[in-house]
Amino acid sequence: MKISIDIERFKFYIWVGLAFLLLWLFSDLVNHPETFPERALNNIWRAGYVIVLNFILFEYTLPFIRRKRRTILYSILVAIPVLFVHLMLYSWGLYAWRLIGIGLHIYTPLTIFRSTEHGVTDQMSYSMMSVFFFGIIKHIYDYQKLKKTAQLMRIEKQQAELNYLKSQTNPHFLFNTLNNIYSLARDKSDQAPESILRLSKILRFMLYETGGAYIAVEHELKIISDYIALEKLRYDDSLRINFNYDIEDMKQALPPLLLIPLVENAFKHGVSETRNQPFVDIHLSVNQRQLTFIVKNSTEKFSGEQSVKENIGLSNLRRQLELLYTDYNLSAQQGESAFTATLKINLTSHV
Repeated sequence: MKISIDIERFKFYIWVGLAFLLLWLFSDLVNHPETFPERALNNIWRAGYVIVLNFILFEYTLPFIRRKRRTILYSILVAIPVLFVHLMLYSWGLYAWRLIGIGLHIYTPLTIFRSTEHGVTDQMSYSMMSVFFFGIIKHIYDYQKLKKTAQLMRIEKQQAELNYLKSQTNPHFLFNTLNNIYSLARDKSDQAPESILRLSKILRFMLYETGGAYIAVEHELKIISDYIALEKLRYDDSLRINFNYDIEDMKQALPPLLLIPLVENAFKHGVSETRNQPFVDIHLSVNQRQLTFIVKNSTEKFSGEQSVKENIGLSNLRRQLELLYTDYNLSAQQGESAFTATLKINLTSHV
C-alpha cells in the first residue's frame, strides 16, 4: 500500500514544531541561562523527533483508528496495539533518540537519571506536552480552514443562484419584448423596423455591458430609457410616461439590470391591461448611497382588498436582493386604479 505525504500539511507541522520549540527555548533562557546554548541544541534535536511523530499520529494513525469497521470491538482491537506502539515511540523512542544524539555529540546530557525508567519518564513528559500542543493548534487550524471552506462554498452557491436568476430574468425580458414587436409586425405597423433596431441596441448592451458584477448608474438609466422608448412604440399619445431621477453621482456602482424588472412589470401587467388613461410614473434617486426607485402604473379599477401576486420578474428580483444586500426593502401596493412598486436599497450593505 502506497502512502502519500502531503508536503504542505507537513510544512504546517514544522511551523507548529518551531512554535513549540520557541516556548521551550524561552523557558530555558529564563530558568537556565547558564546552560542555555546546550539546552537549546538539545531541544532542537528533540523537536525534530516529535514533529515527525506528531505528524504521523495526527495525519495517519488517528484517521486509521477512526476508520469505520464492521464492529466496534474490532475497532478497539485494532486501536489498542497501534496506540501502544505510539506510546512506546513517545517514551522509549524519544529516550533512544536522546542516546543517539549523545552518541553523535549533538545532545548534551545535562541531567543524570537514576535509572533508565526515570529517563524514559522524563522524555515522555516532553513528548506528551508536544502532543497536547500540536493537538490544540491542529484543531484550531482545521476548524478555521473548514470554516473558510464552508464560507467559500456558501459564496459559490449564492453566486451560482444569482447567475441562475439572471439567466431567467434576461430571457423573460427578451420574450416579453419580442411579443411587443410581434404585435407591431402583426398590425403591419411602420414602427416595427424601429422597434427591432431599439431591441438590437438593448441586446447589445445586455451582451457586452452587463457581464460584470457592477455597472454605473448612468448605464442602468440608459437601458431603462431605451426600454421605455421601445414600449412607447406600441401605444398612441394616450399613454403618459413620466421618468425623472435625482442622482448625485452617475458613476455609482449598481448590479446590472437590477431595476428593469419593475419597469417591465409596469408595462406588461399594468399599462397593457389599462383601457382608459394609461400612465407610468418612474422616479429614481440615489443620494448618500441610499437608492429609492418608485414605479407607479395604471391598472383597471378594483373594488375591495386586492392581493398582490408577484410574477417571475418580481420574485426573481426579490431573491436577487436577498443575495446582494442586507439592508433593502421591496414593497408592492395595489390601489383602486394604480399599482405602486417601491424599492429602497442601502448600497453600502452589499454582501
